[in-house]
Amino acid sequence: MSAIVRMAGVLALLVLASTASAQNRVPTERALEALVKANLLSFNDANVTGNYDVFHAKLSKPFRDQFPPDRLKSRFKEFHARHIDFDVIAALKPQYEPAPRVDDDGKLLVEGFFPTEPLRLHFDLKFIPSDGEWKLIAINVKIGSR
Repeated sequence: MSAIVRMAGVLALLVLASTASAQNRVPTERALEALVKANLLSFNDANVTGNYDVFHAKLSKPFRDQFPPDRLKSRFKEFHARHIDFDVIAALKPQYEPAPRVDDDGKLLVEGFFPTEPLRLHFDLKFIPSDGEWKLIAINVKIGSR
């Protein structure tokens, strides 16, 4: 019986180790695109509707603690007031500049733009490992020229 418990413990450690090491690397191209789009589209939905609860729930715990939904709404009021809707990015491929990377603190840094017209959607996203996945710790989005 104790051998089974030890084997289960070893398997659990292996799973945790592989999850942790996977989060020390930039996700695959497809996974990275899905991560970027999912977070930006959730952000867009919050701005379009004025309801930041769902977007808030998807953030990392430190981000959620610092920015409750009402504070997010206040911080991004210009997007909502100007009726900015960039859901078209669902059909576009993000362009990364510079290449996504994991920094020395273990944050996944993803910067770039979507080639939207007439103005580009620029993004600067930072993620931390949380609950076995990458979750936003910082977001900066701008609509502007090249």
